Amino acid sequence: MKATHVLAVLLLALSPAAIAQDAVFDTHVHLRNGEASIEEYEAKLKAAHLQVRGFGGMWFGGPQQALQGDVAGTQARNDALIALADKHPKLLPIATVHPYDGQAALDELKRVAGRGIRVLKLHPHTQKFDVADPRVLALAKEAGALGVIVLMDNANIIAGDSEHLFNLAVNAPKTKFIFAHIGGLNFRFWNILALARTAQDFFMDNIYFDISGTVVLAADSPIEDEFVWTLRNVGIDHVLLGSDYPQLSLAQTVDALERLDLDESEKSRVREGNARKLFHK
Repeated sequence: MKATHVLAVLLLALSPAAIAQDAVFDTHVHLRNGEASIEEYEAKLKAAHLQVRGFGGMWFGGPQQALQGDVAGTQARNDALIALADKHPKLLPIATVHPYDGQAALDELKRVAGRGIRVLKLHPHTQKFDVADPRVLALAKEAGALGVIVLMDNANIIAGDSEHLFNLAVNAPKTKFIFAHIGGLNFRFWNILALARTAQDFFMDNIYFDISGTVVLAADSPIEDEFVWTLRNVGIDHVLLGSDYPQLSLAQTVDALERLDLDESEKSRVREGNARKLFHK
């Protein structure tokens, strides 16, 4: 092989896209059909020439929901997800409960935390609960005490979504939160963190964001500059990559991230560095 050809191959191997293929952590994957969903997800990764260090998988979403009162069903599905994680080491299992189940929800949280669960997913819109309800705060505080991260939907499809989540994080300062979709097209709200952190003893360092969905809309759009500005204001070290599979693919998400006007160090942290640090993976 000629030296020029060798150089071209090396340059291709070191391109941002190639680096991304070897270093991605997908924090937001819906496993609606259990192991079949994992197989489909991995097949799509292979077709797109992508590899993941790990992926956060949750069992509910779409046709499957964790509804109030279905404590036994939720427990059984949490157990099935934990069993899948035993078979698939790259899977970070994300359990759920319904906050309105009160003590039963707290008991299930403690039980799954004892089985190694480190992330709990809550979805105010599909589970039909009010983030401002005291039962949500009680659950969030208990999660923090157990070292469990709370992942909550933040697509702003409910009025006051981001404002309520901000107050929840303020009132549960010992709990780490991930707000999925970084507020959707209301992502501008979260620039308030840059000001909030200037207040004495008001650090707000317990909030992280996954940028699933929103990054695909923002890349190469009229709002891209504002979106990048927001990512830097909330703190690049608090930004995670998520696909929201199967609604969107990881390939779409990685491609969108690569097109943002971020430097390679920032993209690397978003692709996997921040997630590995947060999840100890």
